[in-house]
Amino acid sequence: MPTTVPSGRARRTLFRTLLRTPKATVGGGILLLFVLLALFAPVVAPGDPNEFVDVPHQEPSAAHWFGTEGQGKDVFRQTVWGARNSLAVGFATGLLTTIVGVAIGMIGGYFGGRIDDVLSLFTNVVLIIPGLPLLVVLASFLKPGLLTIIFVLSVVGWAWPARIVRSQTLSLREKDFASAAIVSGENHFRIIFRELLPNLTSLIVGGMIGSVTYAIGAETALSFLGLTNVSDVSWGTNLYWAQNNAGLLVGAWWTIIPSGLCVALVAFSLSLINYAMDEITNPRLRAEREVSNVFKKQQRRRVRATPVIRDAQSQ
Repeated sequence: MPTTVPSGRARRTLFRTLLRTPKATVGGGILLLFVLLALFAPVVAPGDPNEFVDVPHQEPSAAHWFGTEGQGKDVFRQTVWGARNSLAVGFATGLLTTIVGVAIGMIGGYFGGRIDDVLSLFTNVVLIIPGLPLLVVLASFLKPGLLTIIFVLSVVGWAWPARIVRSQTLSLREKDFASAAIVSGENHFRIIFRELLPNLTSLIVGGMIGSVTYAIGAETALSFLGLTNVSDVSWGTNLYWAQNNAGLLVGAWWTIIPSGLCVALVAFSLSLINYAMDEITNPRLRAEREVSNVFKKQQRRRVRATPVIRDAQSQ
């Protein structure tokens, strides 16, 4: 039975190609650095991040690398420990929104009919609701905490992955290998998980990367607005306390830049990985890259051949 599912060797080749891509290498390196900082926070910045260590708004020094914030807490310690909660919210939300979105999108796209109509209506309702106001309303009425933030962001964020996966599932369902599996009487869920899902791997991974980026940014925004548990140390709560303690007014730039820069770097690294995945898996971009490589090879051959032609003419 014909199928377009990539083999294990093809997936390993894809992974090796991804590792050789400069964008993926740089993005993966930056992301790995932050993940290691989050995992080894007790080693990198030992101590309680909420401990009052010195006078407020002390400039960066050898004792406190990033200075102190408006309550006398060590900014470096808060930045390192804040990576734990921010990355945990980002990856947990990205995973949850991807699972829900893929499940709803594939079920609707595969079965069609009334099932697809109901799921599409539900998806469209979530899509047309303004995201930020809904986040603010949900976060203000629920008990503050990391689990609440993950739940709120997941409720708002699953619709876009579901819409994209549904459209691709509708296309794949009409392929020969899927039609042959349906005609042969195979179980529906076996067709979904064995025939269709592997062909959506790159799309799902790209969607999850986008969801993680969205979740980290949204968590930072909600925390900055004070709609989360501000006693939890995260990059967003660090910015909240910097603003609440008049960090900008007194010129304490070191209370704002570290956490803001960390959010920007993580988003930048995820974007680089996403762009690299798109370049490798997108047929149009891959064809353009191959044509460009052929053109560059021809140019190099012409450059190498020019001195030989000149020597022959001079003789």
